[in-house]
Amino acid sequence: MRHQEAVTSYIAAFVDQLAQAGVNNAVVCPGSRSTPLAMLLSEHPDVRVWMHVDERSAGFFALGRAKASGKPVALLCSSGTAAANFFPAVVEAAYARVPLVVLTADRPHELRDVGAPQAIDQNRLYGHYPKWFVDMALPEATDTMLEYARMAAMRAAATAVSQPAGPVHLNFPLREPLVPEISGGLWEHVRERLVGQAGKAVYEGAPVPAAEQLDALAQAVLAAKRGLIVCGPATEPLPADLLTELAEMLGFPILADPLSQLRTGPHANDWIIDSYDAILREPQAVAALAPDFVIRFGAMPVSKAFLLYLKQYPHCRQLLVDPGKGWRDPTLFAADMVVADPARFCADLMRHIKAACSAELSRKPRTWGQLWQEMDKAARAALSAFADAEPEGETLFEGRVFLELARLMPADAVLFAGNSMPIRDLDAFFGKSRRPHTFLANRGANGIDGVVSTALGAATVKQPLVLVLGDLSFYHDLNGLLAAKLHGLRATIIVINNNGGGIFSFLPQAEHPEHFEQLFGTPLGLEYRYAVDMYGGRFVRIGSWEAFRREVERGITGDGLTVIEVPADRADNLARHRGIWSKVAACLRDRFSGEFSACD
Repeated sequence: MRHQEAVTSYIAAFVDQLAQAGVNNAVVCPGSRSTPLAMLLSEHPDVRVWMHVDERSAGFFALGRAKASGKPVALLCSSGTAAANFFPAVVEAAYARVPLVVLTADRPHELRDVGAPQAIDQNRLYGHYPKWFVDMALPEATDTMLEYARMAAMRAAATAVSQPAGPVHLNFPLREPLVPEISGGLWEHVRERLVGQAGKAVYEGAPVPAAEQLDALAQAVLAAKRGLIVCGPATEPLPADLLTELAEMLGFPILADPLSQLRTGPHANDWIIDSYDAILREPQAVAALAPDFVIRFGAMPVSKAFLLYLKQYPHCRQLLVDPGKGWRDPTLFAADMVVADPARFCADLMRHIKAACSAELSRKPRTWGQLWQEMDKAARAALSAFADAEPEGETLFEGRVFLELARLMPADAVLFAGNSMPIRDLDAFFGKSRRPHTFLANRGANGIDGVVSTALGAATVKQPLVLVLGDLSFYHDLNGLLAAKLHGLRATIIVINNNGGGIFSFLPQAEHPEHFEQLFGTPLGLEYRYAVDMYGGRFVRIGSWEAFRREVERGITGDGLTVIEVPADRADNLARHRGIWSKVAACLRDRFSGEFSACD
C-alpha cells in the first residue's frame, strides 16, 4: 500500500477517535513534520483548531481552555525544540490536574541520533509529568494498525481526564511524504474500516469508601468539638450545597479559598469564612482557634497564614478528601486520605452521621462556629474599610483592585489571578457574595510564566474574563497577546505595574538592600503601550479609582482586548498591607479580648 494512503488512514483513524472521545479542540503550532496531524485535525468536522505560532504560549493557551472547560484539549507541534517549549505547560498541567493531550511529531527511527536536522530525543521528553507516554508506531493502513491508532486515541483521552486529571504525551514518528490525501467521504471511509460496531470508549466510576470506613469517620467527626471544613483550589467543582449542609449539621465553619469556587454563588454562605488569612495573622486568634479536626477538599489553600496555623497544631486530626490518588499535604500531618468523589462522600458521610447519633447532633454546641463567624465579619469589615479609605489622587493600593472588582464584576464573569501578589490579594480582599463568579489561576507549579496565554485560553470558554497580574508576569508572556489578535478574543487585562517583583518586598531578601533591586526587585521600566498596540489591543493607564471603574466597565462590556495599567509603588504597597493587617489584628483584639484571654 502506498505510503501516503497509509499515513492518511492511520492518522485519520487516530484523529476521528480523538474527536469521538471528546477531544474537540486542538491548539496547533505550525511546522512541517506535524503536517498530517495538523491537516487532519483541521479537516475533522468535530474538531476546532486554534492556531498559535509560539509553542510555549500555545501550551498555556491549551491549558487555559482545558482548565476552564474541564475537557481535554489536544496540543500539537512539529519535531525538535518546538516540543521542548511545551514543557512548562505540561508541568503546570500535571500539578494543576488539567487534562492535556500532547501530540509531538518526530523523525522516524532511522533518522534519530544520526545528526538529522530538527531531531532531538523526544522519548519521555517531559519525564514523569505525563500520566502516560507512548512512542507511536509508524503509520500503516492495516486493520490491526488502524485499531491500534484508535486505541491510542481513546486511551489518551480517557487517561487525561481520569482522576487525578493531567497531561498525556503521544510522540508520532513520521516519514515523508507528509501531506495526507484528503478527499470527500474521508471520515466515512475511515469509519467503514472499523473492525467493531462503533468507536471505543472508557467508563470510570467514582471511588466510594466502604460502609465501615464511613461509620468510623462519622464517629470521629461527631467526637470533634472544634472542627473545620477547608476547601482549597479545586479542578473539579466542589459540591457547594452539600458542603454547606454538612457545615450546618456539624457547626464546622468552611474556610473557602477563592479557587474553591465556594465564595460566590447562590448557595447558602453563612458558614463560609472568607477572611481567615487576615484572622490567622494575629497570634492571639490562632491560639483561640485551636482546631481538633479538619476535613479538607481540594489542594492546600493559597494563604500562608493558614498553612502556618495548621502546622502549629500537628496533633489535630486532618482528613483529606481527594477524587484522585495524588498526595497534597505540605503540612505532612494528615492522618487520613480518603480517595472519593467529594459530592458522594459528603452525602454518604451525612447519612452515616445521622444514623450514628441524630440526638447528639441537635445538642452539638455552636459556640466554636459562631466565634469563627463573628471574627470573619469583623475582619472583613475592617479589611474593606481600611483598604477603601485610600484618598483619591494618592498612590493606588494594589489590594484595592480586588475590592473594586468585587463590586464591578457581573454575574458569571471569570476572574483570573496571576501568581505572587495578585492571587494573595484576591484571597484577602475579594469577599463572599451570592453573585456567582469563576476564579482561576495557575496554582499547580505557581509560576508566573504563561499567565496571559492561560487566561486567553480560558476566555475561549467563558466570558467576560478579567485577568489581574503584575508587570513582570505580563512581560514574561507578552507574546501570549497574539492569541487575542488571531482569534478575536475579548478580555480585560489589569496590569499592576510596580516596576518589579512586588512580592519580594514581603520576604527576608528585602532586608539586604545592597542586593535587593538587582537580584529581586528587577525593575524593567518598560512602556507596555506599544506592545498592546502591536497586538491590536486598547491600552490605558489610570490614575484614579474613578478612572479604574470606568475603564473596567468599558473593557467588560466592549469587544476585543483591553489592557488597563494600574501604577503602583512597591514600598507603599508593603507598608499599606502591613498597616491593614495590623489594624485588623487590633480590631480582633478589641472585639474578642475575652476569648483571647481565655487562651493565656
